[in-house]
Amino acid sequence: MQTTTLSFANLHNHGDLFANMLRARHETFIQHAKWDLPQADGMEYDQYDTPASRWIAVHEFGDVLAGIRLTPTTTKCGIYSYMIRDAQRGLLDSIPTNLLFEEAPVAPHVWESSRIFVSPRVPAKQRMRVQMSLIGEMTNSARALGATSVLCLIPENGNRWGRRVGLDIDVVGPVMDIGGARNACMRINLSNKLH
Repeated sequence: MQTTTLSFANLHNHGDLFANMLRARHETFIQHAKWDLPQADGMEYDQYDTPASRWIAVHEFGDVLAGIRLTPTTTKCGIYSYMIRDAQRGLLDSIPTNLLFEEAPVAPHVWESSRIFVSPRVPAKQRMRVQMSLIGEMTNSARALGATSVLCLIPENGNRWGRRVGLDIDVVGPVMDIGGARNACMRINLSNKLH
């Protein structure tokens, strides 16, 4: 099992890995979770898959087991910035505007983590190892990008799970039903992991 951080600058070094990650997102979010998302050629994508973002893939023999997208909170592309902020600004119909207790941050040291998934094909006995690889690479990549915190919208028990795997994680928004699942915005503090 390998973990790789992809960017538009290094995609050419990793063959079909980026396309396979978008295919795994399609399988996870569109086929399995039944979300209504943009898709083409069996791949899921959205307006946040830009050169500003980075993608972490856990993979084995070309099969993507899990993934995360990291986006700087300072990015802009037309009317869009990053998913959580755009939801708060009322630009996304599928996510309520009151998802944060405070105004969404725009700062070079804060990144957003989105499109977090573990493939439904990953067996239960392997899930924790895959999740640990994913979180480890996300933490390392975010720190390398200058992040001291990562903002994410995840299932409501994410803070308990995060603490079990060694993350310093706080709830920063109310628990709400999004797409049939109870989710909340959380902040992962990386400043204690900068040594």
